[in-house]
Amino acid sequence: MILYRKILRNTSVRIGITAFSFLLFMAVCAPWLYTISPTAMDPGSANLLPGTQAEFSDLSGDTFEHYFFMGTDSLGRDTWTRITYGARISLTVGVCVALLALLIGTLFGVIAGYFKGLDNALMRLMDSLMAIPGILFAITLMALWRPTVLSVVIAIAIPEIPRVARLVRSIVLTIRQEPYVEAAISLASSTPNIVWRHILPNAVAPLLVQGTYVCASAILVEAILSFLGVGLPPEIPTWGNIMADGRMQFNQFPHTVLFPGFFLALTVLAVNILGDGLRDTLDPKFNKRGG
Repeated sequence: MILYRKILRNTSVRIGITAFSFLLFMAVCAPWLYTISPTAMDPGSANLLPGTQAEFSDLSGDTFEHYFFMGTDSLGRDTWTRITYGARISLTVGVCVALLALLIGTLFGVIAGYFKGLDNALMRLMDSLMAIPGILFAITLMALWRPTVLSVVIAIAIPEIPRVARLVRSIVLTIRQEPYVEAAISLASSTPNIVWRHILPNAVAPLLVQGTYVCASAILVEAILSFLGVGLPPEIPTWGNIMADGRMQFNQFPHTVLFPGFFLALTVLAVNILGDGLRDTLDPKFNKRGG
């Protein structure tokens, strides 16, 4: 409880949580935030400017008045609707990539740091993965796989695993030399018990901070993949393919690129600010340097 209050007293944490909560609310409540179907299109309502109220006729034949306060794209789709539904994809990919990278990276890091015989082999494997630029690695995997949310998550998570593994390995190597860990070893405590009770609790704080940076990076990479056309298919709205659809008409109708770009930047900034605040609060060494 004391640590929880200390975290919430940090201004960066409060700003990051507030912005992220707003985006999460927008994603979860998308169907009720004055939206229509994200795939509904009306060629007669194409390229409407923000703030336009017009009659909308979808492919089912239904006609109704709708206020397009973020305008429409070249196919007559509501930009606000596509942005809100795109938030679901971005946040889902970001959180899932962070969880997957932390889980597998922690496993490799603990094994490499605790079992010295496996350290060299695992770290060389991690170095090999880190030698390949993450975005190129993800593009290659997406070119080989069917474009689904799961394949996007895996393609983005794999390049992040070595960074987490090296972080956990360094923590394990440090903690393994502590007297209380050596005492537990001398008392014949089992390896899982030592790892669970003595090592992992000391890795929670840095992993929490690293997870926020992985999440922000994953959201950005997913947008890049969709923008390049190697991410999710165009019928699934994501901020990347919304901007890709509008880039050819950017000079005449910049709103189709600027609005999704704004929400993408806001999301990445919010998660990074949250990570900075958690680092400031949870990292004793950083607090000492800051003081």
